[in-house]
Amino acid sequence: MSYCIVIPNYNHTVVIDKLLGDLAAYNLPVIMVNDGSDADSAAFMQTLADKYDYVTLVNHSHNQGKGAAVQTGLKYANGMGFSHALQVDADGQHDITDITKLVALSQAQPHQLISGQPIYNESVPKHRYYARYFTHVWVWIETLSFDIKDTMCGFRVYPLAETLGLLAKHHSIGEYMAFDTEIMVRLYWDGVTTTFLPTKVNYPEHGVSHFRLWEDNVAISWMHTRLVFGMLKRLPQLLCRKLRA
Repeated sequence: MSYCIVIPNYNHTVVIDKLLGDLAAYNLPVIMVNDGSDADSAAFMQTLADKYDYVTLVNHSHNQGKGAAVQTGLKYANGMGFSHALQVDADGQHDITDITKLVALSQAQPHQLISGQPIYNESVPKHRYYARYFTHVWVWIETLSFDIKDTMCGFRVYPLAETLGLLAKHHSIGEYMAFDTEIMVRLYWDGVTTTFLPTKVNYPEHGVSHFRLWEDNVAISWMHTRLVFGMLKRLPQLLCRKLRA
């Protein structure tokens, strides 16, 4: 078992230098995916890749969305021979001191998805906090269970064989903000359960969100529509699984 860190990055420059410096303590190679950032941000990322010898920079020629950047990072990690990839967002929200715990859980359960379960402080925007429950309810319906505690935290460890096998079968998995939720639900359908680790989440004072109000809300609604129909196709399988549990 071998681990690396994948960071999708679209124009996040405020805290990324500090984040990369702090990640050195964990002795894990870092793959940072520049998702078509502007010229100044891209140049800054290249400077950081030159500065930190454990950072590999992969570039998208144009912005394709967070989900696409994560997928690129996972495929690149697999090509480099890693068995697992730990996703960390570039905006400084995550408590990276929990990396050791996430990796330990993954090592104990190598075929599971390991995910952070957010513990919020007063910095969380209220509309984001309450909007998450919209997705929580739909995920409970789509999986016919309460096993999945949170699908929107971008602090997680992917088992690459299972994840890339799923991506090879489903080319339509969301490329933008819907990706984190959809991949977790589809992995659950495939028998890849998720273990959650409570972890603190902080919204930096000068943080920038790339959530597109209309486009991403439409994409998320369409994703849940597809997943509900997918659940209906798998209804006998999910019910049998629930009865066995």
